[in-house]
Amino acid sequence: MTAPPWTWTYEGYYPEEERLREALCTLGNGRFATRGAASETPPGPVHYPGTYAAGVYNRLTSTVADRVVENEDMVNLPDWLPLRYRMRPADAPAPGPWLTPDHPQLTGHRRTLDLRRGTLTRWSSYEDEAGRRLTVTERRLVHMAEPDLAVQRTVFTVEGWSGEVEVAAGLDGTVRNRGVARYRDLADTHLTDWETGAEDDGACWLRCRTLTSGITVALAARTRAAPRGGTVRTAVAPRRVWRLHTVPVRPGTPATVDKTVSLHTSQDRARTAPLAGALAAVRRAPAVPRLLASQHRAWQHMWRQVGLDVPGEAGRILRLHVFHVLQTLSPHTARLDVGVPARGLHGEAYRGHVFWDELFVLPYLNLRFPEVSRALLSYRHRRLPAARRAALEAGRTGAMYPWQSGSDGREETQRLHLNPRSGRWLPDHSHLQHHVGSAIAYNVWQYWQASGDTAFLHTKGAEMLLEIARFWASSADWDPALGRYRIRGVVGPDEYHDAYPDADRPGLDDNAYTNVTAAWVLSRALDLWRTLPEARRRPLFERLELTREEPQHWDDLAHRLYIPYHRGVISQFAGYERLAELDWAGYRARYGDIRRLDRILEAEGDTVNRYQASKQADVLMLGYLFSPAELAGVFGQLGYLLDDDIWQATVDHYLRRTSHGSTLSSVVHAWVLARVRRDDAWGYCEEALTGDVADVQGGTTAEGIHLGAMAGTLDFVQRGMTGLETRDRALWLDPAPLPQLSRFGVRIRFRRHRDIDLRIHADRVAITVPESEHAAVRVRLRGRPFTVAPGTTRRLDLPDD
Repeated sequence: MTAPPWTWTYEGYYPEEERLREALCTLGNGRFATRGAASETPPGPVHYPGTYAAGVYNRLTSTVADRVVENEDMVNLPDWLPLRYRMRPADAPAPGPWLTPDHPQLTGHRRTLDLRRGTLTRWSSYEDEAGRRLTVTERRLVHMAEPDLAVQRTVFTVEGWSGEVEVAAGLDGTVRNRGVARYRDLADTHLTDWETGAEDDGACWLRCRTLTSGITVALAARTRAAPRGGTVRTAVAPRRVWRLHTVPVRPGTPATVDKTVSLHTSQDRARTAPLAGALAAVRRAPAVPRLLASQHRAWQHMWRQVGLDVPGEAGRILRLHVFHVLQTLSPHTARLDVGVPARGLHGEAYRGHVFWDELFVLPYLNLRFPEVSRALLSYRHRRLPAARRAALEAGRTGAMYPWQSGSDGREETQRLHLNPRSGRWLPDHSHLQHHVGSAIAYNVWQYWQASGDTAFLHTKGAEMLLEIARFWASSADWDPALGRYRIRGVVGPDEYHDAYPDADRPGLDDNAYTNVTAAWVLSRALDLWRTLPEARRRPLFERLELTREEPQHWDDLAHRLYIPYHRGVISQFAGYERLAELDWAGYRARYGDIRRLDRILEAEGDTVNRYQASKQADVLMLGYLFSPAELAGVFGQLGYLLDDDIWQATVDHYLRRTSHGSTLSSVVHAWVLARVRRDDAWGYCEEALTGDVADVQGGTTAEGIHLGAMAGTLDFVQRGMTGLETRDRALWLDPAPLPQLSRFGVRIRFRRHRDIDLRIHADRVAITVPESEHAAVRVRLRGRPFTVAPGTTRRLDLPDD
């Protein structure tokens, strides 16, 4: 039977799958999100309720392996979900037990995520030893239109008895950050100074603050029960507060308990004190039916802007990916000072940090919600001073952005990481992934090309891009023997290789991805140097103290950076060809899943640094960032030949030597193979689509979804298979639909034009531009120029490749 296209349903209760389902049933609105955990149960081995607000971090110190380490985490905030219940039959001497899905009286369980409406519905049925039945249906939402509100509506129906249902609805401040097993040796209590209370009107509240960052967090809750006639009382404890209802029930007459919650923090802009604001919000909140209706309207509006039409199971999964991307990064995000958390607001993996995943997320948002992209880039701009300080401390100039960023832009990468296979804490050198700066510059440029936001490019964007170019210029050394500039001591996107075998220092030389993207950044900085209007150029260059000699040096570097080759393929880094070949078949036979080959080898007393084995796409990432023509142009500018034969040989070489230990890897490989080996692309596309829903990495999704991979699959449809580029004020199209997905449609926003529909077929493309007062949209289809006037549709046959 075909699954419904707009719902995601889990039948039955399986404790071993509960945490995965909690992550995939998270509800959010770009400001905060709550995992889809059971409301009846506290945290434990099976269940992990978690609520996370964008940008709310706290820093703690721990002692690990006899070293004091400091980590900043996205904080698990007080739990607003608790809602317990039990049967109190009129003919029984005492109430029954508190019921949960783990109780033996459970007879049925179902959980349904409604993507169209942004709601989660949990259905449970129970039967006691006397045959008395209770069915509980909870509908839950985190409001997309009112971003500080969340709602639970719980309906109780009974068979075979009358009496009361006892309901305890509360707020719980006893939470800690315990969602990731390998972090459990680290300090995890981020909240302090709890206060709880209840108001005369029945509202209850909880207030606390983060331990070191000093962020005040306040929640207020309003509960209403129907039918009336039962009792209501309040229980206040130091870290918890409850409203206790007894609700009359009888067969044929459902009972309802509505719980409306408001979450405020001291980081909220234009808000009163958090507690006063939270109380005011729940008091003025409409009744739950109206909140459900306005939630539905808000998501209808979002889905209209997205406009994704992909048939079959692939389309169903892509809608789930859209849903989770927009729950993490919605139009509400545009008013916040936050970046792109790699694991969404769905769990505590990676501590909620911001990596380079925006490289996979912003290209999608640029063509849907450019105001969100601008806000995410502004997060980076506000942390430019920290990046400058980091560069100075490293003996460089310009801006050295951190591999992991959090609240203030300092480097948050841990210095030790745990290998759960061996149980050993090991040095972590991933802070040497300086290519994150190139990703930021790339996103600045792509945002401008898609949005036409020249004001941003000429101000914040230019400042970041020029300072990143400065960093690369100060990182490159001249090698007279090669007659080239070299960038040494870095780590590339692969991540497995962080040093040469038996080296006494970390880092690699001349990572091809790093050097090529550095050359591209330097070229874009030169473009800005030449094209900035004088009114912008003079004050900016004076503020940066940019000399006239610097652009000359940038131009030299952009033409003479070293790119290593071996045996007719691009080398991942200098010396790569001297590494040993791995017995891939042997390791697969011994271990089965070898995605985390680095952990396997370390547990054996070996190191992946000795082998030609990659965790994820590295050199091939270049084929994700740049079209074939643009990539060949960058190599040509550097004085290297990159033709189809060399690129095909390079793709073949690394395909056989990649373990795909990152969910991003399958996205990149699908993208690259769609152009050079189309018949093989679909397998990687399927793996990218199912990476989280099937938890292909074996337990990681339970700790938080992989936001970059989800957005990457959406962008694979939006740009990868359409060949869409936004440059020279035109839409450039070079469709490469896969045989398994030869018909699909996407809706984009390009500069001043909203809701441009692209419909791709195996041999033609249709472009519809809605009515507006703006000029016609310029299109280049495989190089051939066309225009599409507002209010018209053009159907164009695809020319031969």
